[in-house]
Amino acid sequence: MNQVPLPPRLGELGQPSTWMSGRLLVLLAFASLAFAASALAQAGPLRPGAAEVMLKWAPLILSGFAFNLVVSIVAMALGTAAGALLGLAQIARSRLIRGPSWLVVQFFRNAPWLVLLFYAILLLPYQVTVFGLTVPLPASVKAVIGLALPVMGNVAEIVRGGVRSIPYGQWESAESLAFSRWQTLTMIILPQALKRMIPPWMNLYAVLTMATTLISVVGVEDALARTRAALIAEGRSELLMPMYGLLLILFFAYCYPIARWTRALERRFAVKT
Repeated sequence: MNQVPLPPRLGELGQPSTWMSGRLLVLLAFASLAFAASALAQAGPLRPGAAEVMLKWAPLILSGFAFNLVVSIVAMALGTAAGALLGLAQIARSRLIRGPSWLVVQFFRNAPWLVLLFYAILLLPYQVTVFGLTVPLPASVKAVIGLALPVMGNVAEIVRGGVRSIPYGQWESAESLAFSRWQTLTMIILPQALKRMIPPWMNLYAVLTMATTLISVVGVEDALARTRAALIAEGRSELLMPMYGLLLILFFAYCYPIARWTRALERRFAVKT
């Protein structure tokens, strides 16, 4: 009887989404530094005030970067909560639940993030009334919601894939032991699937963190917007690449360790066949 060849194991192929992104970030960091050095060389000797200007604006840029991190954490939390529910809905027995949830997931997974941001900014109201209390919705809150939508779609697919990766025989074994479907899911399937969900979830968070710079396009003051404002205030073209290089290095220093940790977890939780 011919056996169907199994696909290569995870550890044999590696994950391009992690190691390629890490190497690309390294190359981008070095390229930024090279461009910065070239720009400064073309502008002549370093003027005495250039380094002081960088130090002067560094706290403002760092505070903007901290805001980007807050946006990424909140958007990831909202997207994970909603995505987990959608992911479980995709494996429901009822087609009335599976069908609509699948459509929602596919829509938000394949929609451009910037377009979703624009829709969140333009369609959500400026304020909502809850139990007679008026709650304002500033642009930053709308931006978080706009970023949480594609995260929701991707997390839903991560959850669905993680649950489906567990052999169906475990469902049958649990059923033979009189476990309900909910007991099987929560006590047997999810504890195993969770380990396989963590690496892609972390990789998605790194992607989300880098994508938070999109909120500057819709008028939210983040690290990119503050860097642009600092350059306009100084009016010195030779600071263009160093200032943006500083911003790139900040994101690299935060996201690259996550990518490395993700790769380590992928090797650790790889399915051994």
